[in-house]
Amino acid sequence: MPDYVVEPFSGEERALLAPHVTDMEQPVFALVGLPEVVKGALFARYSRSPRSLRRLLLDEFREELGAGGPSGGDAEREGGRAARLYERIFGEYGDDSVAQLGGAHAAVEQASNLLTKVLEWGRLGAYLEQSTRYIPYNDRPGGRWRYHRPSDVMATAHAGDYVAELDAVFAAYTGLFAPLTDWARERFPQDSTTSDAVYRSSIRAKVCDVLRGLLPAATVSNVGIFASGQAYEQMLIRLRGHELAEARQVGDALLIALRQVIPSFLTRVDRPDRGGAWTAHQASTRTATRAVATELLAGIAPDAADEVTLVDFDPDAETDLIVGILYPHSDLPETQLRRRVDAMGVEDRLRAVRAFTGQRTNRRHKPGRALERVSYRFDICSDYGAFRDLQRHRLVTIEWQDLSPRHGYVTPPEIDEAGVAEVWHATLAREAQLWDRLRPDLPVQAQYAVGLAHRLRYCIQLNARAAMQMIELRTAPQGHASYRRVCQRMHRLIAEQAGHHAVAEMMSFVDHSQHGLERLEAERVAEARRRDQAAPR
Repeated sequence: MPDYVVEPFSGEERALLAPHVTDMEQPVFALVGLPEVVKGALFARYSRSPRSLRRLLLDEFREELGAGGPSGGDAEREGGRAARLYERIFGEYGDDSVAQLGGAHAAVEQASNLLTKVLEWGRLGAYLEQSTRYIPYNDRPGGRWRYHRPSDVMATAHAGDYVAELDAVFAAYTGLFAPLTDWARERFPQDSTTSDAVYRSSIRAKVCDVLRGLLPAATVSNVGIFASGQAYEQMLIRLRGHELAEARQVGDALLIALRQVIPSFLTRVDRPDRGGAWTAHQASTRTATRAVATELLAGIAPDAADEVTLVDFDPDAETDLIVGILYPHSDLPETQLRRRVDAMGVEDRLRAVRAFTGQRTNRRHKPGRALERVSYRFDICSDYGAFRDLQRHRLVTIEWQDLSPRHGYVTPPEIDEAGVAEVWHATLAREAQLWDRLRPDLPVQAQYAVGLAHRLRYCIQLNARAAMQMIELRTAPQGHASYRRVCQRMHRLIAEQAGHHAVAEMMSFVDHSQHGLERLEAERVAEARRRDQAAPR
């Protein structure tokens, strides 16, 4: 480390601090064993004090240091001074940013696929979702298939139909596992270089991939979340005003759970004049906008469209890109720099782009923020399964329409090859018929009945740097064929329609090939890692 001043502490002070900081002398350290509210309040105070963080802990939070580093609800209740400080900051300064300084882990289990998209809307959280790609949904925990039974459906005359039809869907899904597995083993025989464990995992993933389209949006999943207090506040406000009873119920339960960990961050959520007013505003604007859209668009049938359409881009964006590349390395105002770039020849422009890109040896080697000057908007109508994965990219702006069977569905070629097309089509027709019966009385809840193979229309707007991350990741060989196809098409449109060949060339880890057992190589790599970790050192 460079030269720095070592702050002196007495023996008593060191004993108090030692359980809560990772280092007593270095200028770089982490906090441990403190409640989230104490850490958040400490950093909030830090911004308005000339003292060091360790000195602030001793001078202003000493009462919080004697508990021996507990965490969770008990520690939170012990953080009395920190909680009072938060109240003062919110009240006197209105500084919402202090709620970014602490967070919590939460689990939402047995959430429908509709709810998972509501939970994962916020950009500032971290989400991990149980995957339909690797987990067969052919078991019946508690004697029930794994789909959500929403209270706002089960309280109506549609309850019997809902359960009977989705039971039949899951029975059909389960019944196809054996013939699809037999087909996959015949189509992709095990070779001598592939272990039994890797082969079994790859075959299972292939069958799950092919069959996941039959699963309805009601299929449940588990979601792990880590977020700041501010992100949770916005999530809870959104959930508590949602049209689905499931979302409102989970919002109430999540608030109860989080108040056992970070109560000071969530004091405004259910206050009538704060969170209550914000929730009401969101609900009222949604209702009003939907009514206006229904009136303005009545009777208009959708035109036929490609699966992926590039609807907006700047033809001159590569000039903006080169300006952005050169700007940090010059002392010129941007208007003058742009004139210079306009006068450059093709070779000089390419030199700048290639220097900026460098030799990328893997997809995590990404160019800098100049790529964020270039943006695209795509209108996509893909299967809902692909949407579920693409929606989770939080650096994109994504809006989607209601899920319905109106746009038809996607049938993987493997279904025809395996000779199970009749069951596939009959099951998706069953889901569409259930949607038809539910929609007149329950237009929002009818979405639960729609299968993941049914197409959904959505719009993705993103800059070229986010596009590089998403397209390279989602075209990797182990990816699902449906979203690989969408992202491969996005890459071609950037090069061919937008004419941004330099941008497309930067995305050197886009994979346009086709693969049979998508997970095979990834499973081999994982097995090799496990073998290396188990080897004696």
